[in-house]
Amino acid sequence: MADDGWRVHEVAAAVEIRVVRDMPKLPAAIEAQVAALWDAAQRRAGGRLFNGRVFSADAISPARIDGHWTEFRRSVAQMQRPALFAALGVRALAVGGVIGGADFVVFGRRPDAAVYQPGEWQLPPAGSIDPGAADDGAVDDAGRIDPLRQLHAELAEELGMPADAVAAPRALAIVEHPGSHVCDLGIALRTDWTEAAIRTAHAGHGNGEYTALEMVPRAGLTAFLARHAGRVTGQAPVFLARAGLLTA
Repeated sequence: MADDGWRVHEVAAAVEIRVVRDMPKLPAAIEAQVAALWDAAQRRAGGRLFNGRVFSADAISPARIDGHWTEFRRSVAQMQRPALFAALGVRALAVGGVIGGADFVVFGRRPDAAVYQPGEWQLPPAGSIDPGAADDGAVDDAGRIDPLRQLHAELAEELGMPADAVAAPRALAIVEHPGSHVCDLGIALRTDWTEAAIRTAHAGHGNGEYTALEMVPRAGLTAFLARHAGRVTGQAPVFLARAGLLTA
């Protein structure tokens, strides 16, 4: 277990992710609660939320993750009312990169209006696994999902960086949020890009997912986490430690 109830799941370097069943139907009473919570979240977000499909993990083991496609609104409802986990059982699986440069690590600050972990500093790129990249082969005929393709898509959308800007991907662990049960799969990445090049790409092509970027020197990671205590995503210290970047 991680601190504050965060659960850490070990994963193999070549962990497989598979869609193994259809999305279950909900009882009418639960459906009504989901609809009401989704409508409220939409109002807070000014109607900007999109009810797309996201992958939900049913079973997690080091070698394999089995699950199904679910609605984003079910995940949002569970974020707003964690007790719904007993009825919904959603564990939305997301990917999260740990981009390490020559002597720095990239952090991004989430918008205050974000549905999940608002205003917190996280390790970009990050995002729920969805079928949007399926046409490019992210989901094959056997139901397998390639998390690296999702990570590359998030890299381009959030930071404006192409896939070849990062290399040497390495799965670190899955960290499960104690309330929402969102599961973040950390993947370490190496880049030869300079801090200036990353900032330029983000400013010119990023989608506004982060209100600020911080290139934190590796030697200053512990101080950064202490300075922003309570405002850093719970998965970040776990991923940094697993990547060998955080020793204290």
